[in-house]
Amino acid sequence: MADGVRSLLGGSPASSPVLGRRGCVSSSFSSSSSSSSAIPTGHSFRRVTLTKPTFCHYCTDFIWGLAGYQCEVCNFMSHEKCLKNVNIPCSCIAPSLVRVPVAHCFGPPGHYKRKFCTVCRKSLESPAFRCEVCELHVHTDCLLFACSDCRQCHQDGHQDHDTYHHHWREGNLPSGARCEVCKKTCGSSEVLSGMRCEWCGILAHAACYVVVSPECTFGRLRSMILPPSCVQLFSRNFSKLHCFRISENLQTESDEGDDVDGSTQGPAKDVQISTDSSKQTLKIFDGSDAVKRNQFRLISVPRIAKNEEVVEAALRAYYINDDQQEYELQTFTQQALLSDDIINRNDAAEDSNLGSVFRESVPEAWIIRAKPKDEEVIRIYPAWLHASHQEDGTLPELHLQTSEDREGMAYVSLRVNKDSTIQTVIKEVLPLLGRQTECLQNFKVVEVLMGSKQVQRMVLDNQELILNRLEDIRKISIRQMNQTRFYIVENSKSTVQVNMFVGGLPPQLSPEEYMNILKDELAIKTNVVSLSHVYQAQGAVVLEISCFSEAERIYMLAKDTTINDKPLNAVVIPEVMASKIPQNCWPLLVFVNPKSGGLKGRDLLYCFRKLLNPHQVFELTNGGPLPGFHMFSKVPSFRVLVCGGDGTVGWVLGALEEIRHKLVCSEPSVAILPLGTGNDLGRVLRWGAGYSGEDPYSILISVDEADDVLMDRWTILLDAEEPAEGAENGMAEPEPPKIVQMNNYCGLGIDAELSLDFHHAREEEPGKFNSRFHNKGVYVKVGLQKISHTRNLHKDIKLQVDQREVELPNIEGLIFINIPSWGSGADLWGTDSDDRFEKPRIDDGLLEVVGVTGVVHMGQVQSGFRSGIRIAQGSYFRVTLLKPIPVQVDGEPWIQAPGRIIISAAGPKVHMLKKSKQKKKKLEA
Repeated sequence: MADGVRSLLGGSPASSPVLGRRGCVSSSFSSSSSSSSAIPTGHSFRRVTLTKPTFCHYCTDFIWGLAGYQCEVCNFMSHEKCLKNVNIPCSCIAPSLVRVPVAHCFGPPGHYKRKFCTVCRKSLESPAFRCEVCELHVHTDCLLFACSDCRQCHQDGHQDHDTYHHHWREGNLPSGARCEVCKKTCGSSEVLSGMRCEWCGILAHAACYVVVSPECTFGRLRSMILPPSCVQLFSRNFSKLHCFRISENLQTESDEGDDVDGSTQGPAKDVQISTDSSKQTLKIFDGSDAVKRNQFRLISVPRIAKNEEVVEAALRAYYINDDQQEYELQTFTQQALLSDDIINRNDAAEDSNLGSVFRESVPEAWIIRAKPKDEEVIRIYPAWLHASHQEDGTLPELHLQTSEDREGMAYVSLRVNKDSTIQTVIKEVLPLLGRQTECLQNFKVVEVLMGSKQVQRMVLDNQELILNRLEDIRKISIRQMNQTRFYIVENSKSTVQVNMFVGGLPPQLSPEEYMNILKDELAIKTNVVSLSHVYQAQGAVVLEISCFSEAERIYMLAKDTTINDKPLNAVVIPEVMASKIPQNCWPLLVFVNPKSGGLKGRDLLYCFRKLLNPHQVFELTNGGPLPGFHMFSKVPSFRVLVCGGDGTVGWVLGALEEIRHKLVCSEPSVAILPLGTGNDLGRVLRWGAGYSGEDPYSILISVDEADDVLMDRWTILLDAEEPAEGAENGMAEPEPPKIVQMNNYCGLGIDAELSLDFHHAREEEPGKFNSRFHNKGVYVKVGLQKISHTRNLHKDIKLQVDQREVELPNIEGLIFINIPSWGSGADLWGTDSDDRFEKPRIDDGLLEVVGVTGVVHMGQVQSGFRSGIRIAQGSYFRVTLLKPIPVQVDGEPWIQAPGRIIISAAGPKVHMLKKSKQKKKKLEA
């Protein structure tokens, strides 16, 4: 039956709600009215007496007097004068306003100061969850009621589109936030108030954001953001942590949280056990699933209360604002609770007796049940339609529901009865969508459960009775029914393709050998798994998998598999559709080493995921740089930001050198956010001595405005002629030749010896080395221990520069420098002019060779009182070691056996980004 379908167009969010029965916000709709009509916000306001200082959630001003208006469901507080303007929806109808369901990516529970829960709007005083992708904060016990309204960061085959609208998130704004419209302060530390777009970052008052143009252009960072429409990822039931490559160890503290969210520990804080003798506290379950998990909510009601009052309170505890006449409470004993035997004690006579009351003898646990219906009006959402496509009025039979981003969600209302099947639903809906001539077999109905942590989709059988399906869902959970939608979807032969990077394999093998290893270790099915890319030098492959279940199996098995005592790592890689990237877009590929800079790396990971598309942010401890470069291999132009110490920068530059021949953009420019101890390269490129909490948004602006410069890189060949120190009876073979890359400097002698001692100290007690101050203190300590130590390094080595022998002075350390910063910012070469040598530059193709006479000399250089002893300048060096000598390259030390060391230029120069001295003024288009 289609008599429930009529033309309804939602009004502007600025429209005024009306305070109706029970304080509910009511609204009227008209497709022909020229004036804006009210939108439903779903609040149930009631007048309350204020007992403590209270602020309005709409205007953020203090509520003077003793009376205010509070929503009985979501705790929204308002002045009486603001009631008519409230346009923020209640938590009870928020799921119905979600345009595209996208699950959140929650990290471990944590303590967040001055933050508010998005569901209940109360302060986060206890451990709470935070989405790693968007700015959503939620209490542990409110997690189940949060909407699946995270940012849509990629195309997944469900409601994909190329035009993006603002993704508004309410509240938790910085204290100095300014409204984009009226330019006044819009942040509040007292209440959940103000709006922020999760993509472009613009801020606005709740009253002002409605006039902002709906289309989002990604703001000031639009040239750096990888547009979601250019990223494709078929993830299905993959965890959001897996999709965004967030390390599993983030979840170690919160594994128990999966059983806690929504459980008995949370609700007790909202409704304390009543000490008032006139009230009683009841446990309320919303269905059989809650009973099995023992997840309940607590409500406090008068000891003598009508059935309908208790049902109403129970529904509100689960953020449901339906008519209480459609529900009933069923009781069960504790014994029944344990055995899952639900006993219905509400017979028909009691149902009709509105005067029946809850007395002292009632059981403490109750379960909400929906009363059976003979007919019902359901909403069917056409998955292929976008609201903007209906604004021309060509499909008058569609409802257009206004959501938070004010982009309508089109649906059809359909009245169904106990004989209606899924097939009859399809048959009656298609004419309303203008597709009555098409074959019914080309369509299906998909049930979508919009959970906060996972969006689950299930295709319904054509012969299934729709009312039976609704009844089953409500028996499982009334809350889940509130989060469930039905979509009509076109049948399509969409091919499943999951790209998975697998690293940790033995290097330099053939594709056939890699496939054999994967067959043996992971039992892969070759009919659905193939190799799309092979990185032989790195011992890594990219699998193309055409079956979701096989992809999930391989991913989970690879995490627990080791080959040659080396663990495998698996990373789900989205596909970047390079042809869709705008011409003026140069996406920023971000690598973060969370082990650098104490805990600052973790904080930066969260900030950059929030400011950019999280798919372009990679954690280096999860597969290294190679997955990121592979994902960006087809991007025509991109830049790189490396967050870590000099060793991390060298790691990324080395990986770039190895893979550049497979990149369309073979020479991306690289910026640095220094997190390590020395950070010499960061100093030279003006990025500073180390990260000290600067605003990540400002850092990205500086990267966008940075100047492109060239820098030399050097290859060091280490060829030992004698066995390594410690070989038994001298019978061992010499070490095979080793090649390392150098960016900053290479030291032999006392410099490397101090680095080696520091390295050993850090290996013994790694937990203490979490700050630059402590690290430098250890350097000073090991240096003082060597202050009386003498070496005759000039007698133990021979140096040849550009094919000519160089006589060495009496020194203890020999250092080859590529940049004018050594040992945390010291100028080892010095600034004095010298006719023998050219003025050093980082792109001149030359290395400077400097000597130091000992620890005291090094200390004087560090203090700026002296410089090193200038020895030579050249482009090709041969060093002969006559005995084992400590060597360090860019801070990585070891003992090198006697033999030869050859230093030469390494291929093309690398493009680096140098921070501009003056901030450029870039106006937004």
